[in-house]
Amino acid sequence: MRKWWIISCFCLYVLSVDAANIYIAPTGNDQYPGTITQPKATLSAALQQARELRRLQDAARHDGIHIIIKGGTYTLYEPVFIRPEDAGTSESPTIIEAAAGEYPVFSGGIRITAWRPLRNNPKIWVADVPAVGNALLNFRQLWVNNTKAIRAKDTNGDSMRRILSWDHQTGSCWIPSSHIRGLNNTSGLEMFIHQWWAIANLRIKSMTVRGDSTLLTFHEPESKIQSAHPWPAPWISKASGNSAFWLTNALSLLDEPGEWYLDVKAQQLYYMPLPQEEMSRAVVIAPVLESLIVLQGTLDHPVSHIAFKGISFQHTSWLRPSQKGHVPLQAGLYLLDAYKLETPGTPDKKGLENQAWIGRPPAAVDVSYADHIAFDACRFEHLASTGLDYRIACHYDTINANLFRDIGGTGIQLGIYSDEAMETHLPYNPQDRRAVCSNIGVMNNLLTNVTNEDWGTLGISAGYVSDVTIAHNEINEVSYTGISVGWGWTKTVNVMHNNRVIANKIHHYARHMYDVAGIYTLSAQPGSTISYNYIDSIYKAPYAHIPDHWFYLYTDEGTAYYTVAHNWCPAQKFLQNANGPNNVWEDNGPQVSDSIKQTAGLEPAYHYLLSEKTTSLPIQAINQHHQ
Repeated sequence: MRKWWIISCFCLYVLSVDAANIYIAPTGNDQYPGTITQPKATLSAALQQARELRRLQDAARHDGIHIIIKGGTYTLYEPVFIRPEDAGTSESPTIIEAAAGEYPVFSGGIRITAWRPLRNNPKIWVADVPAVGNALLNFRQLWVNNTKAIRAKDTNGDSMRRILSWDHQTGSCWIPSSHIRGLNNTSGLEMFIHQWWAIANLRIKSMTVRGDSTLLTFHEPESKIQSAHPWPAPWISKASGNSAFWLTNALSLLDEPGEWYLDVKAQQLYYMPLPQEEMSRAVVIAPVLESLIVLQGTLDHPVSHIAFKGISFQHTSWLRPSQKGHVPLQAGLYLLDAYKLETPGTPDKKGLENQAWIGRPPAAVDVSYADHIAFDACRFEHLASTGLDYRIACHYDTINANLFRDIGGTGIQLGIYSDEAMETHLPYNPQDRRAVCSNIGVMNNLLTNVTNEDWGTLGISAGYVSDVTIAHNEINEVSYTGISVGWGWTKTVNVMHNNRVIANKIHHYARHMYDVAGIYTLSAQPGSTISYNYIDSIYKAPYAHIPDHWFYLYTDEGTAYYTVAHNWCPAQKFLQNANGPNNVWEDNGPQVSDSIKQTAGLEPAYHYLLSEKTTSLPIQAINQHHQ
């Protein structure tokens, strides 16, 4: 099935033995010439050397430039920036690759050492946070021996409590008073709240205890947005229960092994070890950078013909929730402003009753204005927000045979969703169509245990894109939907067309959120198809707003001109909500040939990735649909 894609994309990166080689090693020196015996120390220095070869039209560049990275960890103190001047050509690409048989890691984190038991509580250990520049270090994630630790919270395990009520006029919330003793004077306390298909992180401004109930207010700007936006709002229901929540980020909440707390002002980190952990030997990593690699050109001068092969990208941060809160609309795109219209209707959509403007979380690897960029056999792990993001004006790119694991947000993200200045329900039709991400292949990737912090994010998420192929990927252990394509909630034909979601395997999803599907679409996308996919095992989410609002396939508002055919799932539980015209549904459900199950997901040459798959949770039940 890979014949659908542009086979020549990979051929661009087959270099002759005469190509220029620049070596990097942890023991290198940026003053060295970059030979195998005298390697450089940083990717930035190697890129500068390659840039000079191209600027001076050195003959060595003709068959391409290899930047060969020896095994080890390369700690970054700022993102590596790749510019139009770094661009290769079809005849002379730049390949940034692991040395044969070696495992290089680009890390945005620092190691926390010199742990000691807390004097008044030896179950808790404390360490000083090392200085990074002149600023106090803040972070929201922590990894201990390559496992993500839990930020201290007031409930144990996956349990949550329920809010009592929400006052949209005052922007306040009543919660039960249990579990909050001594918290009312705590600085930095946050509320994590589950609402419909998204979560929100709200910084608590005040707590007023009144007997068995406590009133919370929140800081701006998130307080206004949280109470003004109608979708998704806090859930109030006698039938299924009110929105679930927990409180987090206080030392007094650190009461369970595996939890941690950072005192930012004192620059001290507290951690309660798991029984098997010895803190004198533990490798504890705190993230510093929000992005590791930024490839960015312009519309007229894109970055082009660069490939990454066999590189691991690890340990990123994301601090906006600590600074401004985080109130997403959908897919992790956070609201900058939003409110309900007193008089509904816009020229494009007569019944629209709300307005919203959105921002976009950072990514470990961020690509914009770039053509013929490839990621092949790389690893994206231990990341706070998005793994790999092709934002705008990216064309003829390939994302193939990569691992995405332990990621707080979306694994792979493609295309514009809305500019920050553009109301998010307006159809996207830029005058210069080069801005549209198109002709991108996402194939044979394993995405496992992503979306583990912002539960409303996706395995693979595509906004306003065209001619995109998402094929033969496997996705499991996600909190919400596996693959989402489209944006805008509009039947109006826009830039999206000819998108293909084919032969993917999606299973064990919807761990926490409903209004969910294995594959989900929005808005008009002429010529697009969803076919030959295998979708199975939707978790019973314990705090779902509507317990039966789970689906295998879900074409949402405005979806039009789609062909949905020959997808295997154990039941015909689908939703077609406010769809546009000319959708074709054919042969979807348990009657589809078993051969679809056998051929969906990673193709045989990539089955080696399956050993990296996160184990499914035996304690969480799977939904069964009785037709």
